[in-house]
Amino acid sequence: MLKIFIDPGHGGKDTGALGNGLQEKDLTLSIALEMRRILQNEYESVSVQLSRTSDIAVPLSERAAKANRWGADVYVSIHVNAGGGTGYEDYIYEGLSDRSTTARIRDIIHEEVIRATGFRDRGKKKANFYVLRETVMPAVLTENGFIDRKEDAEKLKDPAFLQKIARGHVNGLEKAFHLTKKSDSNDLIRVIVDGKQIGVYEEKENVLKQVEYYLGKANKIELERVKR
Repeated sequence: MLKIFIDPGHGGKDTGALGNGLQEKDLTLSIALEMRRILQNEYESVSVQLSRTSDIAVPLSERAAKANRWGADVYVSIHVNAGGGTGYEDYIYEGLSDRSTTARIRDIIHEEVIRATGFRDRGKKKANFYVLRETVMPAVLTENGFIDRKEDAEKLKDPAFLQKIARGHVNGLEKAFHLTKKSDSNDLIRVIVDGKQIGVYEEKENVLKQVEYYLGKANKIELERVKR
């Protein structure tokens, strides 16, 4: 069982960066929750913990300690940048070699996030950040766009784009750790009512909502599995 610890930066009174009507703490939580959803729904033998699942303040020391106590295999800290730039960058601890396991994991996540989002590539960097220094497992900190850059902020306001960021991170984890997808995790479900397609859905909950809505109203309800 692979243990993945996801750390959405900031929270509570610590808003993180601000810009264009956005708060970093909200964006990082949205991305982290979507990463958890994807990992739990689509992959086998994966356990996920988050440093926070709501808008609360969590000290850096507690974030690192929680991951260490749990025995996480990898630590991913999610952030959004500020300062007028644009694009994506990520960090590992400054004391690590470019040939380390952590660097290898970072390199894979880096490429997958760039591919998924189309962000400008700002490079792979190192720093003495607390959560990178004090965690005992491979740890990567990602900076996903600039909240104070209009072009980036417009993307970050779109829930679908935040899902792309999350998907890029998960794709990186899949490749880095050779995760196995559940047999039907890639399939979509087509709902057909009285011979007419109502919609195609990824989430089973949405399929059930449609079935419940049309029960008693339609003569025939059909479900078809659709390959992506």
